[in-house]
Amino acid sequence: MRPQRAIVKQLPNLLTIFRLLMVPVVVELILEGHLAWAFWVFVLAGVTDAVDGILARVLDARTKLGGFLDPLADKALLVSVFVALGWSGVLPSWIVTLVVFRDVLIVGGAILYEMVVGGLHMRPLLVSKANTVAQVALGAGTLAVEGLNLDAGPLVGVLTFAAAATTIASGAAYLWVWGRHALEATHEDDDR
Repeated sequence: MRPQRAIVKQLPNLLTIFRLLMVPVVVELILEGHLAWAFWVFVLAGVTDAVDGILARVLDARTKLGGFLDPLADKALLVSVFVALGWSGVLPSWIVTLVVFRDVLIVGGAILYEMVVGGLHMRPLLVSKANTVAQVALGAGTLAVEGLNLDAGPLVGVLTFAAAATTIASGAAYLWVWGRHALEATHEDDDR
């Protein structure tokens, strides 16, 4: 592979690393009360997420590293923004707890599944994709309303409800799918 092609194939991963590096920046901005700046950094992170995905497809530059880094960057950004907004009193603590608990449950469940059953193949569920959209909308909406002093009426309340509902549904769906697969795997072991 030519050196230029190798560099081009790494562009999506470099954008993902850049997004990871934005996490402490946006958290610091939130904690210092600079919510307008935090909003724009959050938007920039979202743009890099979209661009790295497009580049990976267009350049046929999907890598194993990117497969791990991209969801890590997404989760690090979302969870960090929620925790910072909760810590600052901008979001209610119950939604922050719910979001963090779901992610801990999924990561812990994945580790447990891999240790006990093995062969975990994670594919995001449709409800999980909807949950990500709802969480991004809540984070961006909250930062926009608070940081840009927008009068959005009940928007943040509606986004909070949507994020809570999809967070619960997504966590339950992963437990259901993994539980069903684990039962099937243990039945296969018993049949041998």
